[in-house]
Amino acid sequence: MDAILMDENEARWQMVRARDARGDGQFYYSVKTTGVYCRPSCAARLARRENVSFHESCLDAERAGFRPCKRCRPGQSTLMEQHREKVVAACRLIETADEALKLGELAEWVGLSPYHFHRLFKAVTGVTPKAYLNAHQINQVRTNLASGGPVTRAIYDSGFSSSSRFYEKSSSVLGMTPRDFRAGGNNATMRFAVGECSLGSFLVAATGKGICAILLGDDAETLLRDVQDRFPKANLIGGDTAFEQLVAGVLGLIETPAAGFDLPLDIRGTAFQQRVWQALREIPPGEKISYAEIAEKIGSPKSVRAVAGACAANPIAIAIPCHRVVRKDGDLSGYRWGIERKRALLQREAGG
Repeated sequence: MDAILMDENEARWQMVRARDARGDGQFYYSVKTTGVYCRPSCAARLARRENVSFHESCLDAERAGFRPCKRCRPGQSTLMEQHREKVVAACRLIETADEALKLGELAEWVGLSPYHFHRLFKAVTGVTPKAYLNAHQINQVRTNLASGGPVTRAIYDSGFSSSSRFYEKSSSVLGMTPRDFRAGGNNATMRFAVGECSLGSFLVAATGKGICAILLGDDAETLLRDVQDRFPKANLIGGDTAFEQLVAGVLGLIETPAAGFDLPLDIRGTAFQQRVWQALREIPPGEKISYAEIAEKIGSPKSVRAVAGACAANPIAIAIPCHRVVRKDGDLSGYRWGIERKRALLQREAGG
């Protein structure tokens, strides 16, 4: 048997032994002595390993001559799968509705009480229905502004009931006025500087509120293009003496990440991303934590993949220490700025 397949089947067997529901829907297992196939989480008595085979789908198991288990009913949706489907349907409704829907309207549409729906939505997505709606509206504003046309129309077409409600938060979600954002950052001022460190090139960019980007890479030109592509008309200013001191602080953080970082940050993201990034900033130097533990920490234990996505979207390297997050088995997994940089940062924090 192929070594990769053997490793995969061993991992599946461990999930069956643990009755790990995370495997449900990902694969199924059959038992030769009973002639049935089950979900990994089935509560039936554990079979002997030599009698167990694995299948990609219910159809594969039935083609091999096995019948579905009457206890775990592998051919039917689990309650969690049904809940997830309801939440996904609610998300699609939020995204396609002509106007903002209230909690009660969403709950009634998916057939749940408002209280149950609110809890379920947060458990699956990691944010409340209102926060999801706000994030969707803000993303729509960004898209509408980028396509041109009147600012007011872009705001109303994104679902905001009044332009004043959006303008109250426009600075924090766009970093500038809607008109300047539509113009590609026209009139927005960002100071920046690039430099070299032991990990390669790095770029620091800041608004008047604080640092909005710390980027790592192989060459400074690519890093600068990342900033220019987002705001092609922004007024990018090379750092003055005061800014160079800020950059020196960032360089010190890169070389000795365990020293900590207390400079102001200008952090923008979705409500869920900001919760994850705040949790990352609470991880002490020298420690590592899993994506699952972060999900637990922010009160959304089922949002492990969303946590990984928020880590990947983090624009402020090291100061928001996503390098301290690893897989549950301790593997370093991915890193936006390269796995070797992640390994080097962790070794430095560990004193290696």
